[in-house]
Amino acid sequence: MQRFARETLFHGTTAVCALICAAIVVTIFAFLAYFSIPLLEDGRLISILSRSWRPFQGNFGILPMIAGSLCLSLSAMVLAYPLALGICFFAHGVGPRIPGKIILALVHFMTSIPTVVYGFVAVFLLIPTLRTTLIRGSGFSWLAASLTLAVLILPTIVLFIHTQFSLIEPRITQTTCALGMTTSQRLFAVTMPLSSRGLFAAAILGFGRAMGDTMIPLMLTGNAPLMPLSPLESLRTMTAHIALVVATDSQGAAYQSLFACGIILFLITFAINLGLRWLEKAARYTEGGV
Repeated sequence: MQRFARETLFHGTTAVCALICAAIVVTIFAFLAYFSIPLLEDGRLISILSRSWRPFQGNFGILPMIAGSLCLSLSAMVLAYPLALGICFFAHGVGPRIPGKIILALVHFMTSIPTVVYGFVAVFLLIPTLRTTLIRGSGFSWLAASLTLAVLILPTIVLFIHTQFSLIEPRITQTTCALGMTTSQRLFAVTMPLSSRGLFAAAILGFGRAMGDTMIPLMLTGNAPLMPLSPLESLRTMTAHIALVVATDSQGAAYQSLFACGIILFLITFAINLGLRWLEKAARYTEGGV
């Protein structure tokens, strides 16, 4: 009887917490939608989605910021994801055991470092290097932010893939050894195919982490509201744009454009979570079929 009461209390509490979280998410979206209504009433939605951001001339296009967010996040993923896979392969048998554990310990430690520390170090070490070698000008650019952001999201991807490998490898190690497979063959031919959904989920989480970061783009991109055409040039992301405009304006048209940025970021985050839920359901269906 007591066990039944505890289970009922647990399920009830979980349901209430889930409803509260859902209500908060709906409230945030309703808040953004409500303050975006003036953009629709005044017919300024098309101008908001244009590529020209010149507030003193009445142009408040956020398309460069949307493109900047996508380009920066994707480039950081291109740099971080292969490195994360290599670290996981090294830690799961390709490299020596003790160095592999040390690398994983360092990755765990990286998760405790504040984002501003990455940006601060990049300003004093990476930016001068780029300024004297590749970039003419200040050095603050898409490339600088992309390299730093890749380091920032690396632990998220590594730890997720490492967890996925750790769940699968105990079930297949003896079989693959009996078949005469080497460690590399086991990882590439068996572990990776069985971890395909986990690998995809790690990419989604890493991309979401990169898309939502504010400090690195704010400190390193140069914050020029221009379409990103070259990694050596400056850009501006939506998160950095929101931080910059909120610091200088609270009533003008530039301020209203922030709610369009907020809705776009909200929808991207929502799509990421839908992707994760789809992967979870697909994994459960596969396991149930097996």
